[in-house]
Amino acid sequence: MRSSKSRSRSKNNRNRPSGGNVVNRVFDSSGPEGKVRGTPQQIIDKYNQLARDAQLSGDRVATENFQQHAEHYLRLLSEAQREQEARREEQERQNRERQAERDRERAERQERQSNGKGSDPTEQPQPDVIEVDAAGEDAGLVETPESKPMKTSTRKPRAPRPPKDETPSDAVPDGDQDTPTAAE
Repeated sequence: MRSSKSRSRSKNNRNRPSGGNVVNRVFDSSGPEGKVRGTPQQIIDKYNQLARDAQLSGDRVATENFQQHAEHYLRLLSEAQREQEARREEQERQNRERQAERDRERAERQERQSNGKGSDPTEQPQPDVIEVDAAGEDAGLVETPESKPMKTSTRKPRAPRPPKDETPSDAVPDGDQDTPTAAE
């Protein structure tokens, strides 16, 4: 049998929001009528419905209990929405700052170009094609191994090999090769 202390601790940890997206997170709520499972909004709706049913049946204690459960999840949901809104506003502020910095840099670049100062070669227009002079040679470009014409070999060709001698020096003379073997 497990101790109730350890079971209780793990149950509490399960329902605690650990950051992240609480709005869409699924919770298990152990209420007076059994477990209720769902997102905070679904749990709020379910407890409000249970509170209405208890009120119609005249049970004021159960009504109050269900309303308290609904209120707990309502606070969780509103806190999570406030945090999301704060994160969204912070992100928008950072985006505005970055855009303002880009705009300042662009204005400075345009001012330098219009004043003729700071002639940055990367900002100058680049030709799309390689310029070739009248002789068909590259005009002022660095020569790379790929652009060099292929060299033909200046070595003289090898002398042809002499034909292979069919009889090596340690082999039997020609006359003995035609002699029949023991199989005949």
